[in-house]
Amino acid sequence: MPELPGGFLWGVSTSAYQIEGAVAADGRGASIWDTFSAAPGRIVDGTSGAVATDSYHRYPEDVALLRDLGVGAYRFSVAWPRIQPDGTGPANQRGLDHYERFTDALLEAGIAPVATLFHWDLPQHLQDKGGWLDRETAHRFGDYAALVAERLGDRISMWITLNEPFVHMSLGYALGTHAPGEQLLFGAFPVAHHQLLGHGLATAALRDHSAGPVAIANNYSPARPVSQAPADLAAAAAYDALHNRVFTDPLLGLGYPEGAADLSVVRDGDLDVIAAPLDALGVNYYNPTGVRGPEDGSPLPFEMVPLDGYPTTAFGWPVAPDGLHELLVGLHGRYGAALPPIYVTESGCAYDDVVAPDGTCDDPERIAYLDAHLAALHAARADGVDVRGYFVWSLLDNWEWAEGFTKRFGLVHVDFATQARTPKSSFAWLRERIRDHG
Repeated sequence: MPELPGGFLWGVSTSAYQIEGAVAADGRGASIWDTFSAAPGRIVDGTSGAVATDSYHRYPEDVALLRDLGVGAYRFSVAWPRIQPDGTGPANQRGLDHYERFTDALLEAGIAPVATLFHWDLPQHLQDKGGWLDRETAHRFGDYAALVAERLGDRISMWITLNEPFVHMSLGYALGTHAPGEQLLFGAFPVAHHQLLGHGLATAALRDHSAGPVAIANNYSPARPVSQAPADLAAAAAYDALHNRVFTDPLLGLGYPEGAADLSVVRDGDLDVIAAPLDALGVNYYNPTGVRGPEDGSPLPFEMVPLDGYPTTAFGWPVAPDGLHELLVGLHGRYGAALPPIYVTESGCAYDDVVAPDGTCDDPERIAYLDAHLAALHAARADGVDVRGYFVWSLLDNWEWAEGFTKRFGLVHVDFATQARTPKSSFAWLRERIRDHG
């Protein structure tokens, strides 16, 4: 592997609903994922995150794994329904107590806590009022951020306001395959704006109570036209604007890209709130997107198509490390000096990993995946991109949203019946790479 600098930050990532379980513990309220997964046919295997990997109770075991791995940082998410069961009002102290204990355990292990405030688990009470379609949810998010920062602001090494607002908008509100299950297509744009407004309000609240740097984690996907035909090029530009630019341009003071947003929901002053200076940009990358011109009568200005020539993961996603290099260099070229330092806050792959009779779990495909993506990151740095860290998704096999327990992303295998944790060969490989780089 190419050399990375001594100050480079190595980490792993998880999210609350995917690992914590304990959905009725210590005053936690219902989230949209509790409701969504209870409906028949929503989740592939009919499960929910009610238990997940039971990390709410087993976090000392997971912190020990992190210490053994040798990472410098752990990106986790705070469950909003644990802090405000209804999404409003004073803090539930038992919820804050849990995250304080957990944060202190990380610090005692020498691991920097990186806290994401929203990883898709909106309190159901707020969804009943419209969720992110309702502007008030952005203001409630700012209130919630202040409550968390008041308690943990002296200990969090980096704050991430939102995780992948594009994915939450598109799968949750446009297509309905994720919670809350709305199918609004382009009527979902208010969700994008209100999430970004919430980010800006939360950023102000965090800075009132914490000196920790503030970032947002966006999902990015380079849009690749299937040909150089004008219709395919136009479709790729439209997809790029929706997936990538809508969630980046306004953060950097450029407003929304022309024609890609419903500006009727934007009020005076909103764009200034959204453009509060960022200390870092989180980049989540899994794959590029193949795009071509739409069929006549399509409600969308593009059609997504498979990309040929790449192996695929168990999710069917193309393994395209060249896309990470393309993405990082493209962000650098598009935004120049306005672009803050970048951390790759998610990068990983799902495979059908099995524990062998001798107790080992070999996952050579994941090792190859991580090795190739780290090489792409190094190449982007050599091309002048300020990339300061890499977080693997994920520490543990977890509850993978609508796919339930059918997809395994972890460096650590989890037997979901017994909760036994078995580090995979990729865990040992990454541990050695981190040691090699100091």
